[in-house]
Amino acid sequence: MAEEQKKPTMPEVDLSALDDVTEQIDITGDIGDAPEAEAVYAELEEVRAERDDFRDRFMRVLADSENMRKRGERDRREAEQYGGSKLARDMLPVFDNLSRALDSATEEQRAVSGALLEGVELTMRELLNVFKKHGIEPIMPEVGEKFDPTHHQAMFEAPLPGTRAGEIIQVTQAGFMLHERLLRPAQVGVSSTPAGR
Repeated sequence: MAEEQKKPTMPEVDLSALDDVTEQIDITGDIGDAPEAEAVYAELEEVRAERDDFRDRFMRVLADSENMRKRGERDRREAEQYGGSKLARDMLPVFDNLSRALDSATEEQRAVSGALLEGVELTMRELLNVFKKHGIEPIMPEVGEKFDPTHHQAMFEAPLPGTRAGEIIQVTQAGFMLHERLLRPAQVGVSSTPAGR
């Protein structure tokens, strides 16, 4: 008997209110004349519409934040790679002047001022090493190469026997690339010799 008293008992629940609503709802799922059921159904539809609206907003915000993250990453990479392009462009005349100094030195001057010219050559090599370290590569076309408008700038055209139209006949200034971008095109002279000559 003591064991029977220890068993938990189920609390009694008044289900009469539920019976009233269930009687008003048709078994086929029709609401019928139950005003409470219609209100619940309308509220459920309103909650579903609100849920769908929130889901749509959430997905849009998620897509926007992902796009902003990608754009920020791309901008960071570009700033890292191309942020120094203005300084690099300003250093190109230094390269040009060193090149002109070395090109204009005669054999007599080399004999007299060999140490000075050697210092200029070392400075030129060091400048090119610094350029390379920062992703700046020279564009130095050779005479006879085909003119490439994406890397070369035609300074003049002239008919030159023994060449074909569109061939480089003179290089007046080296060009430079900064990673994949053109920093300065190489300035060249191009043959305009008609075909068949």
